[in-house]
Amino acid sequence: MPDDFEPKSAIKNASMLGLQTGALGLVYSTLQNALGQHSSGALGVFTRTGSTITFFTAMGAAFAFTEATVANQRQKNDPYNGAAAGCAAGFLAGIRARSLPIALGGCAFLGTTVGIFDKAGAFTGTESVLSDEQRSKFFKKPLDLKSSSQS
Repeated sequence: MPDDFEPKSAIKNASMLGLQTGALGLVYSTLQNALGQHSSGALGVFTRTGSTITFFTAMGAAFAFTEATVANQRQKNDPYNGAAAGCAAGFLAGIRARSLPIALGGCAFLGTTVGIFDKAGAFTGTESVLSDEQRSKFFKKPLDLKSSSQS
């Protein structure tokens, strides 16, 4: 990971990801509306299942805002930022269910999941480059068959 840290705009990141997840929420709400039996018509996307759009937007914005804020505060780009953001988004999901145990469980689950994914480089698309020394420590040493067969 690079030593030079560039501060992130928390508001910009939150609004961008909020808009993207809001669009995803609109698609999901449309599917909910199309597959459900009701008399709301096409406006049911907003009147009947519109809270889904708001929820997706809030989760995305909370994730991005928390990730940028934690990164700026710590002045580091590492998996802990994503873990804190996942925790915030998971907590928000539990609050929607109106249950503190679900909120804490969502925090733990999403925080752990996002932290592991960030550590693996899956969300950022970056792979951590291992030095030759780190690589040799990680992989098993090949079995030397010549020395073991002579004994």
